[in-house]
Amino acid sequence: MKKTTIIITLAVLAVVVLIGARLVSNKKTIDEKNKPVTVSNAAIPVTVVEVREDTVSQSLLKTGNLIPYRETSLMATSQGQVLKVNFDLGSNVSQGATLIQIDNKLNELALQATQLNIDKLKKDVTRYNTLYAGNATTELQLNQTKFDYDNAVNKAEQIRKQIQDATVKSPISGRIVKKDIEVGEFVNAGTVLATILDVSRLKVQVMVNEKDVYQLREGQKVKVTADVLSGKTYGGQISYIAPRGNEEHSYPVEITVANSGQLKAGTFVNVDFSQKSKEKSLQIPRVSLVESIKNPYVYVVNQNVAQQRKLTIGRELGDNIEVLSGLQPGDQVVTTGQLNLTNGKPVQISK
Repeated sequence: MKKTTIIITLAVLAVVVLIGARLVSNKKTIDEKNKPVTVSNAAIPVTVVEVREDTVSQSLLKTGNLIPYRETSLMATSQGQVLKVNFDLGSNVSQGATLIQIDNKLNELALQATQLNIDKLKKDVTRYNTLYAGNATTELQLNQTKFDYDNAVNKAEQIRKQIQDATVKSPISGRIVKKDIEVGEFVNAGTVLATILDVSRLKVQVMVNEKDVYQLREGQKVKVTADVLSGKTYGGQISYIAPRGNEEHSYPVEITVANSGQLKAGTFVNVDFSQKSKEKSLQIPRVSLVESIKNPYVYVVNQNVAQQRKLTIGRELGDNIEVLSGLQPGDQVVTTGQLNLTNGKPVQISK
């Protein structure tokens, strides 16, 4: 009985030892699998392109807003009560047309009184000339009468001018876009009564860089388009090129556009000068951007080390992107392999 018990006990112990040995072996295997892999600091193969200044290979296009060919404020040049207003908001008016009549009754009465005085003084001058010729009056009295006569004539001219100013006429042909007066109101000299726009022609002012402006000339024909009027092209003409540029070496250029009534002032337009631009700018391949153009950055290789550079970008020029800041001519920009890079990572340039 004892012998049987011993045998059973030994068998159980053997099984336990075997199980323990198996567990230890399995733990070693698992630890080996979970052991961190040591990564070597191997150089990442990349291809690069040298940053350079290239001519912008696109047509010379500029954008701007249309402005009225002429704009003027209608002003009162005399004071008084407004008797007539011969326009409404939106009315078309012609140059020289009477738009507003201001009461000038008092001036008309003053002119009549002055004219009567002129007639009297004119007779007095004639009478004193006769008396002076017969030594019946003094030269002083004659000169005073002539002075009074000339003064009255001058006063009459001033009153006539005031009467003329009471009739307000349109200085230009155009359309009333603002009305600031109604019949019965009292106005003073200098009061703004209305605003007139001449949009029979429109203008657009753009800035052109120094290298391109020398290729333009006044009178040159251009094409004008508006995004809101797709498919339509309007003829324009360069009417002014500034003789002096600004600090950025850009020159104001004004284009006049004929308007048949479709275009409105304030519209955003594109001006095509129908020639290639000679402007130069830093350009890199679009594929060199690590992320999108909303968060643009690239990797530059310096002594076989990748350096991250954040960029400010400009126009999209086909397969290239214009770089405004962040790179210099001669920098080597990574074009392939950049997705595997981090700042400071060793690289190997592939040919």
